Amino acid sequence: MNADPQELKKFSDLAHRWWDPTSEFRPLHQINPLRLEWINARIPLANKTVLDIGCGGGILAESMARKGATVTGIDLSEKALKVADLHSLEAGIEMRYEMISAENMAQREPASFDVVTCMEMLEHVPDPEAIVRACATLVKPGGKVFFSTLNRNPKSYLFAIIGAEYVLRLLPKGTHDYSKFITPSELSRYARVADLNVDRLKGLTYNPFLKSYSLNGNTDVNYMVACTRPIM
Repeated sequence: MNADPQELKKFSDLAHRWWDPTSEFRPLHQINPLRLEWINARIPLANKTVLDIGCGGGILAESMARKGATVTGIDLSEKALKVADLHSLEAGIEMRYEMISAENMAQREPASFDVVTCMEMLEHVPDPEAIVRACATLVKPGGKVFFSTLNRNPKSYLFAIIGAEYVLRLLPKGTHDYSKFITPSELSRYARVADLNVDRLKGLTYNPFLKSYSLNGNTDVNYMVACTRPIM
């Protein structure tokens, strides 16, 4: 299974705090409107079938359902999925959640989704390229795949680990492993090998003075990638 047991335990132990906007997951709550609107601008989500890989507690998955999409969220953390399922029930939003790997999902439901998202996950798995291949298999021809992850360079180490985890304490210490960060060129290569066309890269930056995030062209630290599976 393409998962790190320590990573799963780390997020499972915090699962009960997933929907607390003041908790360790505060950055996810803050960036979610930005990533949601960026996705929706690339492909309007209304009436689309969407798969969110590594959905965790369902922050992005639920917000895409609110846009009118039929959303499935998958993860390998049972505790996180229970939190996601409970929150969607309380919110009255119809969701489908399942504990299954991306690779197994790709074998079972190939070419089944208009949109596949895999956000803030690639840097937490042993084989990110296998996840990219699974995403390419799961999306329909002509459909869109979206990734977000962390660049690997001295600046990203300074900002994403030293700054975010130790100085500003935006994230718990040990949230990220710098060696698992992925450069845009590496992720683009994974996508091309998986027969995805890379359409757009977008940077996501944090302003510590305003305590806010914004989208721009700076991909030095956090970045998102939009891809299309070509119609053969």
